[in-house]
Amino acid sequence: MPKILITGGAGYIGSVLTELLLDQGYSVIVLDRLFFGKTLDTLEDSHRLRIVKGDIRWVNSEIFNGVDAVLDLAAISNDPAGELDPEKTIDINHKGRAGIARLAKENKVKRYILASSCSIYGFQEGTLNENSAVNPLTTYAEANYEAEKSVIALGDENFSVTVLRQATVYGLSKRMRFDLAINGMTLGIFKTGRIPILRDGTQWRPMVHIKDTSRAFQLMLESPTEKINGQIFNVGSDDQNFQILPMARRIAEANMVPFEYDWYGDPDHRSYRVSFDKIHSTLGYETNNTVEQASQEIFNGLRFGSLTDGPQTRTVDWYSQLLHWKSTLDEIELNDVLL
Repeated sequence: MPKILITGGAGYIGSVLTELLLDQGYSVIVLDRLFFGKTLDTLEDSHRLRIVKGDIRWVNSEIFNGVDAVLDLAAISNDPAGELDPEKTIDINHKGRAGIARLAKENKVKRYILASSCSIYGFQEGTLNENSAVNPLTTYAEANYEAEKSVIALGDENFSVTVLRQATVYGLSKRMRFDLAINGMTLGIFKTGRIPILRDGTQWRPMVHIKDTSRAFQLMLESPTEKINGQIFNVGSDDQNFQILPMARRIAEANMVPFEYDWYGDPDHRSYRVSFDKIHSTLGYETNNTVEQASQEIFNGLRFGSLTDGPQTRTVDWYSQLLHWKSTLDEIELNDVLL
């Protein structure tokens, strides 16, 4: 089986994807900063998994030895976190991933797949496809779009490049996130009986289960090159384009609780519906999981203790803590010694 390099392979999507590929017989190298802990501990006994603690901005090209494909997921992973330090977001999400693609090509890797986001569509009316104009409204979205352009330009007959624009992801992961809409709504039901909703609830957003988007990456590894080289695919399903407030009602009903909610934040200016016909008609891709099923799984995980909430489950809060600790340590260290 091919050897796959997954950058960000210990992250929210990456940890699910890594386990999926190992289960399918692939050999996997994970390159990750491990900001959120050793989420792959339970997989480390696999002789087909190698974990490298590193950063896509500073990569030794030896990591590409024998690698057949790169799945590039490493990134500052959402809009609020992207605004903590916009310059670093550009460095990582655009320049870092463009650098990984370039090194992959130089080292004779055959395939490169970029994890992008439907958030680059921003605010638009109608249903958008891969040929629609984009409207990135945040540093995170802009960096994704610039990365797309940089990596697509590298593709040729010997180096297949594919971009996956993922819908908003939901579902269980070893590196759990509660700063994603469906996951956070379910946590709210568990903790308070009320759903937190980013105002004003009329905004449209496409959704995709974490297992389904992971299968899309596997599909790109196994599809004929002529069908995916130089292509951009939206990843999700047409029936999971939701307005936020009605979606919240479905989550309440799935967990059999009264539909009670609290508004939070400023009005969300992102609103978009997306067509997923291309990946379906070209590659036969289908999603298998629903919002209701995932919310029930998350709720039960919280209820029975297999899933816990904490600062590491909210990306921007955890990065903010890390930056605060770093600043504090810099102030009190002497001669690079803390105690």
